Amino acid sequence: MMKPLGHVSEFARYPVKSMAGVALDSAVVGWHGFEGDRRFAFRRLGDASGFPWVSASSLPELLLYHPMDGDEPAHVRTPAGVEIALRGEELEREIAARLGSDVELMKFKHGIFDDAAISVITRATMAKISDDAGVPLDTRRFRANVVLESDDGEPFEEDAWVGGTLVFESGPRVSLTARDVRCMMINLDPDTAIQDARMMKTVVRLNENNAGAYGTVVQTGTIRVGDRVSLVTS
Repeated sequence: MMKPLGHVSEFARYPVKSMAGVALDSAVVGWHGFEGDRRFAFRRLGDASGFPWVSASSLPELLLYHPMDGDEPAHVRTPAGVEIALRGEELEREIAARLGSDVELMKFKHGIFDDAAISVITRATMAKISDDAGVPLDTRRFRANVVLESDDGEPFEEDAWVGGTLVFESGPRVSLTARDVRCMMINLDPDTAIQDARMMKTVVRLNENNAGAYGTVVQTGTIRVGDRVSLVTS
């Protein structure tokens, strides 16, 4: 069965794990997600924990670094407004000083993702969380790849989509595999990195800490803002 859901209102990729995202009008979706998405990450040297990656959970100021130069950024703009090389010692030293631990930048051929290569959320879900939390809506807080403007406009309808496949009118298909369990990242203001715990507390209260869905690409192609999206279920 195919059900029309709505359309793509915005989407983004995140070239460096936990740094600022890059808004897009169109993007190629391959078997490992959006081209250029989460292909770089900093790791803490000497960390044998199994999760050595530096994220905004441990270093909120990472959100204030902005990757530049397209699919594979060569530079980032620092919180001080200075452009420096992504793969240079200067940036490693700066991140290490903020973190208090030596770090190394790594590149991943197929990206590094927490759960799955594609994340999707509706504007209605984000608006409900933000309104109930008393925080102005800023879609960047949710760090989704794809933001949908749904026809129904009901918050948390993504939960019911899990197990189905999103079909984008321009070709790509994404099989939704799990609800998106949220972490403290949504507490962080994308412009200041200041935390507001009301956001995560609201998601916990409203929907058991879930907001949006994760998915796996089952048909590649190009996604564009404005694409109509349908859900296929068996």
